[in-house]
Amino acid sequence: MSSHTLADHLARAIEQNQVPDLHAVVAVRHGQVVLEHYGEGEDFKLNEPLGHVRFTPDTLHDIRSVTKSVVSLLYGIALADGQAPEPHEPLLRHFPEYPDLAEDPQRAVLTIEHALTMTLGLEWNENVPYTSAANSEIAMELAPDRFRYILQQPIVEKPGVRWSYCGGASALVARLIEKGTGLALEDYARARLFEPLGITHFEWSTGEDGTALAASGLRLTPRGLLAIAQLVLDGGRGIVPTSWLATALRSHVRIDEGFHYGYQWYMGDTWMGGFGNGGQRIYVAPALDLAVAITAGQYNRPDQPTASVVLDEVILAGTKH
Repeated sequence: MSSHTLADHLARAIEQNQVPDLHAVVAVRHGQVVLEHYGEGEDFKLNEPLGHVRFTPDTLHDIRSVTKSVVSLLYGIALADGQAPEPHEPLLRHFPEYPDLAEDPQRAVLTIEHALTMTLGLEWNENVPYTSAANSEIAMELAPDRFRYILQQPIVEKPGVRWSYCGGASALVARLIEKGTGLALEDYARARLFEPLGITHFEWSTGEDGTALAASGLRLTPRGLLAIAQLVLDGGRGIVPTSWLATALRSHVRIDEGFHYGYQWYMGDTWMGGFGNGGQRIYVAPALDLAVAITAGQYNRPDQPTASVVLDEVILAGTKH
């Protein structure tokens, strides 16, 4: 189906108010842009209001938890360089600054893979708004030592069994990259992922301690976000090892029927992707040779349908095999 028709589909959805707070969408199929749209609306940089923004191809946008999926790619690069430990290795072995935690036999069994797959079995709750200290990710940011805060959480179930959403897991993975490479996460990302991809415009929000927020802090343009999706669709292009993608993008734990989790990536039967608060989305469908990036402003709402409507009812509905 032509890009003109997809644009018409989207225009109709906007007119009928089916996609409120849509900030941008870019979709590429068979290497050609089939849809590109920029809107306007209220935006935020994490909890900082940016006011009313008219979005353009060059406007940076929070990608929120899609950041986690980018961290997974960085881990794969560092691992191939011998600068990150293998996923099966004990997690606390690489945090020797917490010997008291390593002495706990229940914690000693935690592996890096448990962090990559969000199956740590630790008490963690992100089901309350990200403006509240009752949210574990916010509490982590307020703690004097974010990594101790994560690793000392009460163990509530056996590790490796059940997926439980945990931004702290992503923070641990990122810390291993920084320890192994000797670089700040954003500097490593710039050198080994963004610049090779042609992404020159990005920001990575940091915590009070100056540490890049690995769970939610990355800001990219829509085209930059799309470049990440396209890289995955293209099998890594020698930037991210193909072998890492094969491992990271297969199901390691079931979330729900037809919905699984790999290494910081979600997947269904025919797609893989990243999701972020407010309607941030990357979507990769290899069988359709399709890559999509969506940004939106539905932050902290219980229901955030815009990205799904754009994807399902505009792009996929208008895309023939």
